[in-house]
Amino acid sequence: MASLLPGRLDGLILTPQGWLRGALHHAQGRITGLQGEAVEASAATASALPRLLPGFIDLHVHGGGGHDTMAGGEAVAAIARSHARHGTTALLATTMTAPASEIEAALRALAPHVARRPEHGARVLGVHLEGPFISPSRLGAQPDCTMAASLEQVLAWHALAPIRLVTLAPELPGHLALVGALVAQGLRVQIGHSAGSYDDGVAALAAGACGFTHLFNAMSGFHHREPGMAGAALAHAARAEIIPDLLHVHPGAIRAALRAIPGLYCVSDATAATGMPDGAYRLGRHTVHKCLGGVRLADGTLAGSTLTMDQALRNLVALGLPLAEASRRTSTLAAEHLGLSDRGRLETGAWADVVVLDGDLKVCGVVVEGQTLAPADDA
Repeated sequence: MASLLPGRLDGLILTPQGWLRGALHHAQGRITGLQGEAVEASAATASALPRLLPGFIDLHVHGGGGHDTMAGGEAVAAIARSHARHGTTALLATTMTAPASEIEAALRALAPHVARRPEHGARVLGVHLEGPFISPSRLGAQPDCTMAASLEQVLAWHALAPIRLVTLAPELPGHLALVGALVAQGLRVQIGHSAGSYDDGVAALAAGACGFTHLFNAMSGFHHREPGMAGAALAHAARAEIIPDLLHVHPGAIRAALRAIPGLYCVSDATAATGMPDGAYRLGRHTVHKCLGGVRLADGTLAGSTLTMDQALRNLVALGLPLAEASRRTSTLAAEHLGLSDRGRLETGAWADVVVLDGDLKVCGVVVEGQTLAPADDA
């Protein structure tokens, strides 16, 4: 860790104003003050001091450490602990397409872990409802249990556990009208798992959709005469999530998205296989296989990832992003997407959510709401 003093971390601190060489003080889970002197980014990069960044925020997590979000019981708490050891301090538990009864059971099981942060785990901010309101022709690794969306259904599930994001395919009957209705209820709608056209994407954004789910994956692709849903995102989106494991999206496509979408933020789309050896794991109703750093269905379809957010940060830096910009893409922008002003930034009054990195950008310490955690052995 950067310091052994209770309530204090020493090192190079990434603040909203830039790098600070000094100390971060925290008490009762909040940052109480920052002391030190400003340093240039180049000096921060060259320094041997630990780097203190805002804890990672992951808005698309299906599992980790051998556990799957849809499994119920204590699975979500175990997932939160697994990702926290890699520097993720807040996340959204993400559902899979499934029959309504299975989704309801999963929501009931994870609700207590939203109400109270799992001990030694990341804060579970709520739910990302990725299915079942998606296109049967763009399932990706989702089971074939799609259904038409309705406001009544979403609100009934929202009453079981707080839903922060809803992914849907806007081209399906009734879904475009539902976008505005969900937004009026305070829910955020993302476009994803969609076979829709460019015009469908533009119409959904005009109706209030706020972004795109795992950009480029499980959506109609870009062609210069038929730009598709990916083209709508590149031309019009203010925000979108992307999986920077370098398997789901080519580095060149990531660079294109970074230039086009100002609020592009990173997610892991992590599965139960994350942090585990090669083998078979559950992803909702599916059995998936981890091999050669990826997760796939038996037919070879990518099925989520084994990415952790510390590796996402390192991948962005390897693509040429400055460390401060990579931090924004793995923390701050996700917090802003959810309207959270007290996470994703190191400033007085914010939650004391901190990831401490060494000179190789490996995790050497994690603080979640003031609680010090041990990093994963492979972090």
